[in-house]
Amino acid sequence: MADICLVTGGAGFIGSHLVEGLLNAGRRARVLDDFSSGSRKNLESVGEKIELIEGDIRDAGTLADAMRGVEVVYHEAALSRVQRSIETPLEVHEVNCTGTLKVFLAARDAGVRRVVFASSSSVYGESERLPKEESDPCVPISPYGASKLSGEVYARAVSRVFGLETVGLRYFNVYGPRQNPAYAAVIPAFIERVMESKELLIDGDGEQTRDFTYVGDVVSVNLLAAEAEVEAGSVFNIAGGRRTSVNQVADLVSAAFGVEAKRVHGEPRRGDIKQSVADITAAREQLGYRVEVDLESGLRRTVEWFKENRKAR
Repeated sequence: MADICLVTGGAGFIGSHLVEGLLNAGRRARVLDDFSSGSRKNLESVGEKIELIEGDIRDAGTLADAMRGVEVVYHEAALSRVQRSIETPLEVHEVNCTGTLKVFLAARDAGVRRVVFASSSSVYGESERLPKEESDPCVPISPYGASKLSGEVYARAVSRVFGLETVGLRYFNVYGPRQNPAYAAVIPAFIERVMESKELLIDGDGEQTRDFTYVGDVVSVNLLAAEAEVEAGSVFNIAGGRRTSVNQVADLVSAAFGVEAKRVHGEPRRGDIKQSVADITAAREQLGYRVEVDLESGLRRTVEWFKENRKAR
């Protein structure tokens, strides 16, 4: 069992859920976050149970402090929007590529046993093969996708050269409570629009498909990946294993509120892939991953959280 677990980006959407999952599993959790996109409110439920370090993953001194006594690092910190990577590619490179390499090297220097890090389905680009398998060619079509692929390549290199155990998780469209609608994720954006009695804004024809993954399942597989006996440098698809169009998501969100939300279609977004669904066989067989929450159930939980959160405000 891990002694101290460090979560970079632990005040973010996925990171804060992961921190809760670690505490529920009886682990000690330390959070490193610069709060550029994460929120202190996301950590309210853990209060005094965690150690919080405010700082940037690009700062060597901050990383050295954060790594002391750590056995497992869960690296979630990143600039994660495709559109942001198109607008500010150098900034995204510095955080997602240089920052990730610095996390790996700091972990090596501190004697960390394993780093479980967040990758992304965006590494595949416009590969026409479906479902997407880990062995498929990776040809990213956005700077964000390129930055995540860079992290995977560095992970394999540091595993081989320095002996640091790394496991990469290629997330496919994670959603759930606490997700920020401002970050272009379709499910929270639709939920917020319905709550504000506004039409749903859909990029393109809405027939682009995604493989949605409930955040609770992501937390579970991170904990599994920290302990699984797998080859260092391995990467795994983490998804629901189900192909759903944006139009279908609009239907499901409308149904969850008992309304028929009006839709407005715009131009397709640059850097977006058209079709996506994952083969999750490897994660099942090697990590013990299971999809516990299907899209309908996860959407209901997410909608309820947004309703309650709105009341709280």
